[in-house]
Amino acid sequence: MTVTTTTDVVAELTAWLEENWDPELTVGQWWERLGMAGWSAPSLPIDAYGKGLSREDSVRVQQTIASFGALGAPGGLGLLLAAPTIAVHGTQEQKDRYLPDIVTGKAAWCQLFSEPGAGSDLAGLGTKGLKDGEEWIVNGQKVWTSGGKVADMGMLLVRSDVDVPKHQGISYFAFNMHQPGVEIRPLREMTGQALFNEVFLTDVRVADDALIGGLNNGWAVANTTLAFERAGLGAGGGSESAGAATPGTIAGDLERRAGDFVSTKGRRSGGPGGMGGLTSLLMETAKSSGQSKQPLVRQELAQLFIMNEIARYTNIRSKGLKAKGQDVPGLGNIAKLSMSRILRLARDTGFSLLGPAGTVYRYKHDERDESAEANQNPYAASIISLGLFAQGPQIYGGTDEIQHNILGERVLGLPKEPNNDKVTPFSALPKNG
Repeated sequence: MTVTTTTDVVAELTAWLEENWDPELTVGQWWERLGMAGWSAPSLPIDAYGKGLSREDSVRVQQTIASFGALGAPGGLGLLLAAPTIAVHGTQEQKDRYLPDIVTGKAAWCQLFSEPGAGSDLAGLGTKGLKDGEEWIVNGQKVWTSGGKVADMGMLLVRSDVDVPKHQGISYFAFNMHQPGVEIRPLREMTGQALFNEVFLTDVRVADDALIGGLNNGWAVANTTLAFERAGLGAGGGSESAGAATPGTIAGDLERRAGDFVSTKGRRSGGPGGMGGLTSLLMETAKSSGQSKQPLVRQELAQLFIMNEIARYTNIRSKGLKAKGQDVPGLGNIAKLSMSRILRLARDTGFSLLGPAGTVYRYKHDERDESAEANQNPYAASIISLGLFAQGPQIYGGTDEIQHNILGERVLGLPKEPNNDKVTPFSALPKNG
């Protein structure tokens, strides 16, 4: 069947699911079927193990899998960032080497970008790569690495030339995390979780043929990754229906029964940063606590609903323009700023609804029921967790200030701050600390 419309997509996928979904398969076996049929990452090109679908049709694919009651595609940064970046900048040999393990969930990926001295100024990174025959020897430290503890591979940025301006001396590698010299230390957050890690690289090695996008062209490749990240993190950009199982060899889910990861509704529950159902959760809390008729509460809930609707309509507008070969300049940056603002408003509204009960929280997951019992509110733990988490999105994926700079300079054409970074060799620039 040739896929031409959303109706065709849903019909073809539904027929495929009826023939192929089996809850008795292992997660690995099911993801093998899903990925190699092109349904794990349908927005990828056909030569990159996808189906070349639009973003909206890809979301419809995820929703159809979820509503059917099957396990969704592997989640994580492999599908979100690594696969689309390699599809854009990788050679066909690299696509064939790395993408099958991503779309089938065999390999989990992490992002080795930020450093203690190179966060907002990512181009100032100092992790060094030295060429040694057909390999590179890498030394340095990365930080804020999501999923580092369960990653098999990493998207690694290194300083490959210190004698050119900083943006010109960066290279991007597909990096094997399973080797001596890789030390991963979890960073526990105030939510009680440890989503992020710091990673120390000591004399680790990466093959020259793992270089993505060409030598010293890493800044351009990294910007592609960041564009996918901002679009994925932006309001309306998440995927509720991604598989609840964790990809990769470390988590241990690949050998488990696929049906065990599917709820009765065919959907997984969202994390604290999930956008879906956020307004509804707060509305239910307002009703159950008798605060739904208070003018200020109603105003905040209405504002939250409106902001989510604006994000939804912005995505619809973007789809219409893309169908005409047009685009919304800076949409990914705008979407991320919108998402950050929505989460901050949800945080403030949630804590306002809970009042003093918002200070009662258990940081260990197995103690969360105690919070609910103490607060006499089944939603309290989720609302508090959301409130503590809300500071994160305005930092990761490029701070809100960076998003404003990009929109001002690249979209509106405003002048940049004067500096010599574009012409001064990296080795001659003053270093932080």
